[in-house]
Amino acid sequence: MTDTGYRALLAQREALEKQIEELRNAERGDAIEWIREQMALYEVKPEELEPRSSRGPRKQSKPVAAKYRDPASGATWSGRGKPPRWIAGQDRDKFAITD
Repeated sequence: MTDTGYRALLAQREALEKQIEELRNAERGDAIEWIREQMALYEVKPEELEPRSSRGPRKQSKPVAAKYRDPASGATWSGRGKPPRWIAGQDRDKFAITD
């Protein structure tokens, strides 16, 4: 079995890629000129083309006060996220900080 058909297709692909590159380079200048004309017409500044942030800068969250304390080690937990081993599966009222 020969792979001449496969080799022929590879050669065609290479020739097409070369043609694509040549056309892109030839038409690129026209595209840039058209973009410049549109920017001048609508008075668009280059810095306006930068991507916009979908929301403002994220605010830094403040630390949350501890709600529970381990009497054995003194470790604390705010009640957010996964509970530590010392409180998991137990009544949280007995660990509550009552300051």
